[in-house]
Amino acid sequence: MEDRKRHMIERHLKGRDITDARVLAAMAKVPRERFVPEHLRDEAYGDYPLPIGLGQTISQPYIVAYMSQALALRPDEKVLEIGTGSGYQAAILGELAGEVYSVELVCELQQRAAGLLAELKYTNIHTRCADGYAGWAGHAPFDAILLTAAPPEIPQALIDQLAPGGRLLAPVGVALQRLVMLRKDPDGTIRTEITHDVRFVPMVRGALVPGQ
Repeated sequence: MEDRKRHMIERHLKGRDITDARVLAAMAKVPRERFVPEHLRDEAYGDYPLPIGLGQTISQPYIVAYMSQALALRPDEKVLEIGTGSGYQAAILGELAGEVYSVELVCELQQRAAGLLAELKYTNIHTRCADGYAGWAGHAPFDAILLTAAPPEIPQALIDQLAPGGRLLAPVGVALQRLVMLRKDPDGTIRTEITHDVRFVPMVRGALVPGQ
């Protein structure tokens, strides 16, 4: 696994445009194989997404690293993640930020991720099963917000929970998805940048999904 992890970092991260030393260190530290189903662990460090059950996926390592690098997190910042999934992206954020609050609509996934993150001793990561469209108002404002599922448009509740000076990064769209970065200026003005074409699972709205 360590050889495969080194290959991932050298070829798929450093070999492209991942240059942030803290992001590279986080990707080297977090055991990605723990966040995928046991029968797929040999593929954990391949640069492609993998299914984690219940119709959800773990994103490819490059996308996880790219989005983490784009947020340019500082160790004292508070981050909101929408879409806990396997918990892997939350673990990377937990290495980079001060506190991470992660929301997952599928309760079985949230419980599974919470157990694994606790086992790996991430005391700065907090999860809950809830509708991500509402964010986590009780802990707002957030210095950064990351969406790991794609809404048709960015929910206003999440923009409202972004602190002045904060960044929000999300895949947005239905048939065609683009990676969108929102920056909130100190006066509340929103600036938008659009970068990569991406493909994420849709961001679902509505009742909680307990799982099977």
